[in-house]
Amino acid sequence: MKHLYHTVRAAFRFLRFALIILVYFINATVIFYTTQDSVVRRKKLSANSQKYCRLMLKAFNVEVICNQKIDEDENSLVVGNHVGFIDIVALQSVSSAIFITSLEMKNTPVLGRITELGACTYVDRKNRMNIHKELEGITEVLKEGFRVVLYAESVASNGEQVLPFKKTLIMSAAYAQKPIRPFVFNYVKVNGQPVTFEQRDSLCWYGDQTFLPAIWRSLHLDSVVCQIDFLPLVYPSQDSDRTTLSQQLHKIVSDRFIPFTPSMNLNQQARQRA
Repeated sequence: MKHLYHTVRAAFRFLRFALIILVYFINATVIFYTTQDSVVRRKKLSANSQKYCRLMLKAFNVEVICNQKIDEDENSLVVGNHVGFIDIVALQSVSSAIFITSLEMKNTPVLGRITELGACTYVDRKNRMNIHKELEGITEVLKEGFRVVLYAESVASNGEQVLPFKKTLIMSAAYAQKPIRPFVFNYVKVNGQPVTFEQRDSLCWYGDQTFLPAIWRSLHLDSVVCQIDFLPLVYPSQDSDRTTLSQQLHKIVSDRFIPFTPSMNLNQQARQRA
């Protein structure tokens, strides 16, 4: 009976989610085709995206705790860990930005259009021949005054660790003469209790998982509390060694990341016995 309740509730949540996406499409499409100036269009699309991300969090019953909030007009390259679609929505809800995503995502039905109408900028993660042109593109967006989010791991992790950071695109901040704002994303509670290892696949979207099965598992959860910590600014220069810089940022993020481990269950059991 309990399983049936969760399934029915998940179905209603999915319908609500689909309705939010539909209205998002309509509003963003109007903005896209009625705003001629590309910079103004990007600003409007990003603000529109933030509005609907906040609505999506309510549909999923996700609460976001944000520590060390940053100024709304901060012009920086935001670099942190990535475990799936929830962290994207959560981050955009608290700090409107332009996200860097892959050409593969752009070419994915529905998701590609969502990212385009969210003013994302794209990189080809499978072909590095155009990496310098992509670097120039991100640098230009930073120079235009936008805050830009780079998931330097390149792909979402399974939550067991922060994957090594790719180093080239991080240098866009140095070339644009802008600071880097590291952040760390963690899950704090699920269903009102500390997170357990078994809940990982209901929270993280990684590997070969497709979008709909991943989102369907998340919709079954009663509630989620996640936390975003914005960390002190890092000021790179064009003379910075990109390998050293990427390792420095990786350590800053990793030191604050709480990984999914089997020992999480033991800690939970100990708390329950206490």
